[in-house]
Amino acid sequence: MRTLILIVAGLLIALGIVLRMPARLRRQGAIGFTVLWLLAVLWNLRTGLAHGYTLEEEAPIQALIFLVPVALAWVLALKLPRRGVSP
Repeated sequence: MRTLILIVAGLLIALGIVLRMPARLRRQGAIGFTVLWLLAVLWNLRTGLAHGYTLEEEAPIQALIFLVPVALAWVLALKLPRRGVSP
């Protein structure tokens, strides 16, 4: 359940950051989110290891928690149309 909560939280944060950025700054927003989310996931990994889980058990879960929201942030940053800019 905690994994699902963290993934949903990451998705909501990614949406909030990228969608609120002006179109020209979306990539920088995605970069900032990626760095901050990596720090959050590393903290969560440390917490799991401190509670007795092994790195082998934690690594796939943490990868999922990291990759799903980051992938959404980058897809939005790169694929959303830029308003007012012709192709």
